[in-house]
Amino acid sequence: MNQPLNYRNTGFITSAPDIRHLPNDTGVEIAFAGRSNAGKSSALNRITDQKSLARTSKTPGRTQLINMFEVVNGCNLIDLPGYGFAQVPLEMKLKWQKSLGEYLQKRECLQGLVVLMDIRHPMKDLDQQMISWAVESRLPVLVLLTKADKLKSGARKKQLMTVRNTALSFGGDVQVEVFSSLKGLGVDQVRRKLDEWFAPELARQQALLEDEGEPASDDAE
Repeated sequence: MNQPLNYRNTGFITSAPDIRHLPNDTGVEIAFAGRSNAGKSSALNRITDQKSLARTSKTPGRTQLINMFEVVNGCNLIDLPGYGFAQVPLEMKLKWQKSLGEYLQKRECLQGLVVLMDIRHPMKDLDQQMISWAVESRLPVLVLLTKADKLKSGARKKQLMTVRNTALSFGGDVQVEVFSSLKGLGVDQVRRKLDEWFAPELARQQALLEDEGEPASDDAE
């Protein structure tokens, strides 16, 4: 059993306009996707306990590139361009949609998808399309209901149950949790899920090191 990864060690690798400009398609990648106002960058910063790993903006839709962050060797987090873009030209919108779809369909090392949505406005059409695609591709999904601090406890639990019931209709491996970048709600659950998704790659690396007669490095906390 691998120890929990230390997400505070996560570092920026590159930004790419499309998959052809990304590093080799190896290891394991976990992608973060969501509408442009879902709080994706804030969530990544909170999960990694860093203030500015992912750039945040008061203007939704500023993530125009595929951004890659390395947790440890072979284990990467991907910040995808937001969908449901706000005030952007149509040409730019189509370009973002193409790079987003291309990544999701062709990137072999993608092993998990985190879909973020505002807890007050969950399961919009594009959110449901994203989940449906992932289930059809047999990709596990973690739905994060962001900005959960905006609702009182009772309303938060009710919304969580409602979205979990909706998620059942998709079939497949879809987990739903509440999340707040401001209050830290759900951070531990996200890290545990990421650990679970990264575990096969870490085990593979450890087996290779043992075959070579070298001790495995300790990247855990």
